[in-house]
Amino acid sequence: QTVTSVLKQHVTQPTCAPTNNSQMTALSVDQLWHDIREFADQEVRKGGALRRLFEQSVMQHVSLTDALAWILAHKLNHDALPFDAVFNDAQRVFSKKDTRHSILLDLQAIVDRDSACQPAANAFLFYKGFHALQTHRLAHHHWKNGNKAMAFALQSKSSSTFDVDIHPASIIGDGIMFDHATGIVIGETARIDNNVSIMQSVTLGGTGKQHDDRHPKISSGVLISCNASILGNIRLGKNAKVAAGSVVLKDVAQQTTVAGVPAKSIGAHSSNTPARVMDHYINCDDVNIALKKRTGKSSA
Repeated sequence: QTVTSVLKQHVTQPTCAPTNNSQMTALSVDQLWHDIREFADQEVRKGGALRRLFEQSVMQHVSLTDALAWILAHKLNHDALPFDAVFNDAQRVFSKKDTRHSILLDLQAIVDRDSACQPAANAFLFYKGFHALQTHRLAHHHWKNGNKAMAFALQSKSSSTFDVDIHPASIIGDGIMFDHATGIVIGETARIDNNVSIMQSVTLGGTGKQHDDRHPKISSGVLISCNASILGNIRLGKNAKVAAGSVVLKDVAQQTTVAGVPAKSIGAHSSNTPARVMDHYINCDDVNIALKKRTGKSSA
């Protein structure tokens, strides 16, 4: 199987469908935009050094997607990617119903899972993980439509600006949180389903020079802790957890915690929503059970 056939399959058979109906999304976007404008208006009234930032990035726009387009165009502005070109392009793509839906769910994911994010306007304006993910959505749109040069240009500038490197061909679902985000790398044929949380310095990479489907598949609800590497065409099952610093080389069963180099199963965990709960703790009882199964001894 060639890269071309893999990517063609990705384009024609997307797996990350929206999870809510469009009416709910439209109402939620309106409410979220109202809250962001209210926050920005309060900051403008305070005056100070950031007044112009809030005026330009929020108050001068009529919609959340237009404001996001301005923010990304401002951050990605470069001779090769002039502001007006990126702004107009992002306006058009972000106004599409499916993309707008994804933006909303990504913002909601941050607010729900990141205790440091209050209010949502902070993530919208300042969180580079959110900005890198939305830049990828723009780049992926160009990739699917055959404009690979623009897709790579956006990837390159996003990588240098946000320190997050996502191949434009990779498929990423909705409700995704890149927490801190620095050093995240996601390869060409990687696929991330809905409602996944990924910490800083995580790699979804390959294991060699092969040109076929060679990157990880991350099921919904997965939590990947910082500095973990998931390598090869393997699957992390639904609601799996990967401990910090682990190197995962084999499939991981659903509802299972893995840890170590190379990663080994610690055992099943009790959380049905690890990506949402954001609990990185490894239960010692689970460790003892797994150790006893392998060696007949516990760590006690």
